[in-house]
Amino acid sequence: MKPFVGVGKEFLSVSQLLELIAKLATESSYYFWRLTHKVSGIKQQPPLETDFPMLEGQMFNAEYELRWKYKSNGRYDVLFLSIRGENSDFAIVGDTWQTQDRNAHLYSPTETRFPKSFNTVNLDLKQRYFIDSKTATVHFVALTVGNQK
Repeated sequence: MKPFVGVGKEFLSVSQLLELIAKLATESSYYFWRLTHKVSGIKQQPPLETDFPMLEGQMFNAEYELRWKYKSNGRYDVLFLSIRGENSDFAIVGDTWQTQDRNAHLYSPTETRFPKSFNTVNLDLKQRYFIDSKTATVHFVALTVGNQK
């Protein structure tokens, strides 16, 4: 499949964002979100309406990552990074993407950057680089998963 980068055609309300997350979710999707006072850690369940407002979040699996970021008035902007080809829910950003998968380098359990360490024992986290093939510039780095450990 051809790599695809797309953005939301409009800002989404919380209910629209949750509908989009549910539409794109797979059994092997993982979630992470950031609030003003804490981070969720890597979860296997999507955020609930009670988790909002949040600053930003993401859903990822082996084929794509969906990112959302708070803009204003309870609305969120979304970015979709995929290796499954185009998705009509998003406006195309460029058309000369290529990807490279790399191992992810996680923070050690003793890292004090986060108040609680992330439990990734059964998760093979990787990074997927989205590269503009015309300029060889990496524009996006998406989280993805490899084989389960």
